[in-house]
Amino acid sequence: MRIRRILAAATATAALAGLGLTGAATATAATTQEPVTTPSQCRAGGGQPYLHNTVKCWGGKYDGLTVD
Repeated sequence: MRIRRILAAATATAALAGLGLTGAATATAATTQEPVTTPSQCRAGGGQPYLHNTVKCWGGKYDGLTVD
Protein backbone atom coordinates (compact mmCIF):
# COMPACT_ATOMS: atom_id res chain seq x y z
CA MET A 1 0.00 0.00 0.00
CA ARG A 2 2.81 2.38 0.85
CA ILE A 3 4.55 1.69 -2.48
CA ARG A 4 1.35 2.54 -4.36
CA ARG A 5 1.13 5.92 -2.62
CA ILE A 6 4.75 6.71 -3.37
CA LEU A 7 4.35 5.67 -7.00
CA ALA A 8 1.15 7.72 -7.36
CA ALA A 9 2.86 10.77 -5.83
CA ALA A 10 5.86 10.42 -8.15
CA THR A 11 3.61 10.04 -11.20
CA ALA A 12 1.52 13.06 -10.22
CA THR A 13 4.64 15.15 -9.64
CA ALA A 14 6.08 14.18 -13.00
CA ALA A 15 2.79 14.95 -14.74
CA LEU A 16 2.51 18.36 -13.11
CA ALA A 17 6.12 19.15 -13.97
CA GLY A 18 5.53 18.21 -17.62
CA LEU A 19 7.89 15.27 -17.65
CA GLY A 20 5.67 12.82 -19.48
CA LEU A 21 7.36 10.12 -21.52
CA THR A 22 5.77 11.23 -24.79
CA GLY A 23 6.83 14.83 -24.25
CA ALA A 24 10.40 13.82 -23.52
CA ALA A 25 10.53 11.62 -26.62
CA THR A 26 9.11 14.39 -28.80
CA ALA A 27 11.57 16.94 -27.45
CA THR A 28 14.48 14.59 -28.09
CA ALA A 29 13.35 13.83 -31.64
CA ALA A 30 12.86 17.52 -32.43
CA THR A 31 16.36 18.49 -31.35
CA THR A 32 18.16 15.86 -33.40
CA GLN A 33 17.26 17.39 -36.77
CA GLU A 34 19.99 19.39 -38.49
CA PRO A 35 19.03 22.95 -39.44
CA VAL A 36 18.83 23.61 -43.17
CA THR A 37 18.64 26.69 -45.38
CA THR A 38 17.83 27.37 -49.01
CA PRO A 39 20.35 28.73 -51.53
CA SER A 40 18.49 32.06 -51.66
CA GLN A 41 18.47 32.36 -47.84
CA CYS A 42 22.18 31.60 -47.80
CA ARG A 43 22.88 34.37 -50.34
CA ALA A 44 20.57 36.83 -48.56
CA GLY A 45 22.45 36.18 -45.32
CA GLY A 46 25.74 37.12 -46.94
CA GLY A 47 26.97 33.60 -47.68
CA GLN A 48 27.66 31.54 -50.75
CA PRO A 49 26.04 28.11 -51.22
CA TYR A 50 28.66 25.50 -52.03
CA LEU A 51 26.74 22.78 -53.83
CA HIS A 52 29.56 20.59 -55.14
CA ASN A 53 30.58 18.11 -52.44
CA THR A 54 29.38 19.24 -49.04
CA VAL A 55 26.14 21.11 -49.88
CA LYS A 56 26.80 23.73 -47.20
CA CYS A 57 26.44 27.49 -46.90
CA TRP A 58 29.85 29.16 -46.60
CA GLY A 59 30.07 32.48 -44.75
CA GLY A 60 27.44 34.93 -43.63
CA LYS A 61 24.56 34.39 -41.24
CA TYR A 62 23.94 30.74 -42.21
CA ASP A 63 27.58 29.62 -42.28
CA GLY A 64 27.92 25.84 -42.04
CA LEU A 65 24.21 25.02 -42.46
CA THR A 66 23.12 22.37 -44.93
CA VAL A 67 21.65 23.79 -48.14
CA ASP A 68 18.47 22.09 -49.28
